[in-house]
Amino acid sequence: MIQTPYLLFLGDAPDQLSAKVAQGIKDWRPDNAVGQLRMDGCKADVGLTDMTLAGAKAAGAKTLVIGVANRGGVISQAWKEVLISALAMGYDLASGLHNLLSEEADLVAAAQEHGRTLHDVRIPTVEYPIASGVKRKGKRVLAVGTDCSVGKMYTALALDTAMRARGMKSTFRATGQTGILITGDGVPLDAVVADFMAGSVEWLTPDNDPDHWDVIEGQGSLYHVSYSGVTMALIHGGQPDALIICHEPTRDHMRGLPGYKVPPMSAIRDMALTLAQVANPDCVVAGIAVNTQHLSEEEAVAYLAKVEAEMGLPAVDPFRHGAERLAEALAAI
Repeated sequence: MIQTPYLLFLGDAPDQLSAKVAQGIKDWRPDNAVGQLRMDGCKADVGLTDMTLAGAKAAGAKTLVIGVANRGGVISQAWKEVLISALAMGYDLASGLHNLLSEEADLVAAAQEHGRTLHDVRIPTVEYPIASGVKRKGKRVLAVGTDCSVGKMYTALALDTAMRARGMKSTFRATGQTGILITGDGVPLDAVVADFMAGSVEWLTPDNDPDHWDVIEGQGSLYHVSYSGVTMALIHGGQPDALIICHEPTRDHMRGLPGYKVPPMSAIRDMALTLAQVANPDCVVAGIAVNTQHLSEEEAVAYLAKVEAEMGLPAVDPFRHGAERLAEALAAI
């Protein structure tokens, strides 16, 4: 188990969105983080106290968590001095990057020297099956997005919270590094061998009570040429009974793809539903989740009303305003 509390390492993150791992932990498990550590040039801030390694250690921090999700998931050489110093001070290290801590010889040597543990949460620990497509008992809802990093995990966590508050049976199912660090369990889907991705989602969402909902964390986007494969695995392996469309309205282009425009929500709705009904003909689109963090309250309310009128579905910002209306829509299915 990864020891808490954490010190969240933001490194030299080039923008706020790059620190989404740290932001997610701060927003959903604030008691697990004593502060943040930023290097010179860091352009991200998750709103925690800036601390040194020594200061955070004195405050009780046990694990330095790499809270940055950079393109390609690379451990920067500029970070190494901080990471090795942390191990020498008695920290464990935790990371969800594709570049594994356990494959960095200098980090492995420092961990061995100081008796510390390296946690790579993106290493699958289960031999997942190939997907069978057999219908499972229970219900499942999947967040699908117009782009990457639009709030699919936040939507799923907020929805799970709202469903539990209503007395519904619900379990959040993490499929990415941040979700796993928040909940302590899940499938690191983008690190699973391609032939077994859909099967790993079947494994993650097994037979359950007829009225139990698995709330599946979404990944990627069907319209994102870099990461559409992981979305397909979730849609077919998850066999969702319902989809929640997730969108961030202020972007000029797809994340990391300046040559690609963000598709309209109606396009994602139609494509995702068509593909979902291959595995579950009864799947429906239940609602819209909009990430309005870059809008004022007045702008957010007006935009949500516009989307709801156009799409004919409940439209909410589940983190800003709560996901109760989305939970209500699922309760009616």
